[in-house]
Amino acid sequence: MLKTCCVFGLGYIGLPTAIVLAKSGFFVRGVDIKENIVLKINQGKAHFDEPGLEELLSEVIKNKSFKASLNPCESDIFIIAVPTPINKNCGKVPSANLKYVFEAAKNIGKFIRKGNTVIIESTSPVGTTEKVLDIVLNESGLSQNDIYLSYCPERVLPGRIIHELENNNRIIGGINSESANKTLLIYQAFCKGEIKLTDAKTAELVKLSENSYRDVNLAFANELSMICARLNINVFELIKFCNLHPRVNILNPGCGVGGHCIAIDPLFIVESAPDITPLIQTARKVNQEKSIWVTNYIFEYVKKFKNHFLFEPTIGIFGLTFKPDIDDIRESPAIKIFNALEEKGFNIIVSEPNLDNFLSAKILPPEIVRKQADILVILVGHKEFKCLNFKDKYVLDFCGISNKKLL
Repeated sequence: MLKTCCVFGLGYIGLPTAIVLAKSGFFVRGVDIKENIVLKINQGKAHFDEPGLEELLSEVIKNKSFKASLNPCESDIFIIAVPTPINKNCGKVPSANLKYVFEAAKNIGKFIRKGNTVIIESTSPVGTTEKVLDIVLNESGLSQNDIYLSYCPERVLPGRIIHELENNNRIIGGINSESANKTLLIYQAFCKGEIKLTDAKTAELVKLSENSYRDVNLAFANELSMICARLNINVFELIKFCNLHPRVNILNPGCGVGGHCIAIDPLFIVESAPDITPLIQTARKVNQEKSIWVTNYIFEYVKKFKNHFLFEPTIGIFGLTFKPDIDDIRESPAIKIFNALEEKGFNIIVSEPNLDNFLSAKILPPEIVRKQADILVILVGHKEFKCLNFKDKYVLDFCGISNKKLL
């Protein structure tokens, strides 16, 4: 008999996970609180761009192995893949907002039966799985020995989500070994990568540590880029030469660090241990302030341009998403920079191949922006920008696609 699965949250992780499970032989009910998203999904249309996603969605809807709904139902397996945003507490260490996780846990408690499995995929602070267990048991009246509960964090890259869901290595942290082994059987149905078992707290910290590691490395690259700008050195050439060393692998800098993972997850560790995380906190500060540094750099350059040429330049912004070749704008530093320039009243035109529109910005083709703008500001290295001719143009390149150092 095929297993039934209820997935809470049909966003960037929940929807692809639900589709992959449905493709792998499970009957899946996907649950989301937004009616427009549920309606769109049931029409076979994804509400965000991701290669291959919509084709697979149409397939699993057609064969009736997947359906989206506003309401959960009884299932063998429950998966929580809801957002975990940050509470930006004024003057205090930011904390995780676990409202959606706990609401999902309460809903599961109303439908769960003895022998069912609950899996948390939402990125969460250490100890969240234990809190979910308490909520589910309190709502259901069951005992801990009646159910299986594990934490299994996603490790996917936007633009490659389906491939990485099926091929990346995974970590499963159970509240006990029975839970971990039961969850292993579920993931083995679709995951070709190596699957390691551990306890829930370790799995929770693994996810946070992976993204904190990347944040620290990006902070070093971003700090190098600011040093190089002051010393009139091409930072991308510098990094290329440094990385010829067999034990050095410096990442490329950008205009900041965005996305829901790297820009958020380190703060979950800081929340748990604010007094012993100076490195993680400093890295986060460097990356948050890089977009401010970029904005001020642009301001100063525009001022010099106006003083020299005696007219108000048109600024061409290249890229608004948080990383290349996707449509995801969550925590995007490019948008923060765009907003700051717009507030200053500058003449701005924008090219963003992955968005049809954005607030007040009229999105134009890359070549049009290249021709019409007096100053080209490259914030995101989309593939469409890499073939442009930047020769004889005033370029501020913050992601290294033009082979020009900052002016």
